[in-house]
Amino acid sequence: MPYGTDDDARRVLETAHTWAVVGLGPSGGRTAHGVAGWLQRQGKRIVPVHPAGGQVLGEQIYPTLADVPFPIDVVDVFRRSDKAGEHVDEAITIGAPAVWLQLGVVDRAAAQRAEEAGLTVLMDRCPHIDGPRLLGWPP
Repeated sequence: MPYGTDDDARRVLETAHTWAVVGLGPSGGRTAHGVAGWLQRQGKRIVPVHPAGGQVLGEQIYPTLADVPFPIDVVDVFRRSDKAGEHVDEAITIGAPAVWLQLGVVDRAAAQRAEEAGLTVLMDRCPHIDGPRLLGWPP
């Protein structure tokens, strides 16, 4: 069941410009690539985070969130649920205002930690679904 309100999703989609996409690596064909490309087409800056390094979608890949040398507005997590909590904790540490766990990625304890730290939390949702549904953005 999705976590976070439609109002939260709408606000993040409208105001967050810089999206760290955790799990977006150099090999194509994964869901993270499609969503990140769609975010770029909506005018968002994507920041790939993956230990492989390199480049993807014209952007440098950073090994961890801590390696990103500029502020992140939202941390978008494309990792298994059992790995998501470590990235939520990293989002808290770097001071990101929001964390978005993709469809099927659920870690309620991590979501609670993020909320207690003041982050907006969206979980088991996808911006590529919520953007068109809530804001009428092209799919």
